[in-house]
Amino acid sequence: MPDAAPISTARAWWLASRPKTLSAAFAPVAVGTALAVFNGVFAPLPALAALAGALLIQIGTNFANDLLDFRRGADTAERLGPTRVTQAGLLSPRAVAAGTGLAFGLATLVGLYLVAVGGRPILVIGVASIVSGILYTAGPYPLAYVGLGDLFVMGFFGIVATSGTYYVQAGAFSPQSILCGIAVGAMSVAILVVNNLRDIETDRRAGKHTLPVRIGDALTRRYYSFMIGLAFVLPLAMSVLRGTRSEPAWGLGPAASLVLLALPFTTRPLMAIRTGATGAALNPVLGLTARAQVAHAAALCLGILLDAFLAQWMP
Repeated sequence: MPDAAPISTARAWWLASRPKTLSAAFAPVAVGTALAVFNGVFAPLPALAALAGALLIQIGTNFANDLLDFRRGADTAERLGPTRVTQAGLLSPRAVAAGTGLAFGLATLVGLYLVAVGGRPILVIGVASIVSGILYTAGPYPLAYVGLGDLFVMGFFGIVATSGTYYVQAGAFSPQSILCGIAVGAMSVAILVVNNLRDIETDRRAGKHTLPVRIGDALTRRYYSFMIGLAFVLPLAMSVLRGTRSEPAWGLGPAASLVLLALPFTTRPLMAIRTGATGAALNPVLGLTARAQVAHAAALCLGILLDAFLAQWMP
């Protein structure tokens, strides 16, 4: 058989960015911005800068993970997941290190603008996000290797990204942005769970003690289902309870229940997880979960924006 066509350098960098995971950067910014519209504080330039910063931090974290997993021996020829460019020899370790530095450097430049807009809280968030992105696989106790990767993802690609996006537009945090951040973060955690479930055996042999390695296959599958459920139940509860007499400040309007429109996108990945898909069979589930995250964020944003429209144009 003829050899496979060589992968171009541009294609290698695209693979290194792990495009299926980039929804984890887009979703919280979209939801945080929708909340800003809902509360009448939308600011387009800070919103765009927040998106650019989130994408750059996600890409920088992915580059660092590709390089450092290779150096630690977690990525080998036995790997079942998508191609890792350093392990596959598509890019040199020096090139990936430079790419990591460039991504985080550009994120810092974007962050300087956001700090000028949002002040000290955004400085703290920005520094913590970049440092945590590096420490995800670097340092003596990398987060991904000691079972704290899920907390990192929930924190920085859920609560922090959503509420931070809202803050740079509103100049204040809101209970809505924090709770919606948990819902968005739950979908990002679900993506991570699929990735780590697939790699349980290779991670265990490499000494990478992810949460699935610690709790085992069966509990990990229940954990995935719980995260998917949390992503939908939380905004639905915020929508329903806003209509009560107390009208809590953290509530959403009735149209936020449109988040349920995204529920069908979770059927296939949930079925695959529940029926015991393992190894390479989980690679499509990763993409399906990322697609479900995009649908979840889009449906939630649609509901929030519709509520904003109704509040403005209807008595």
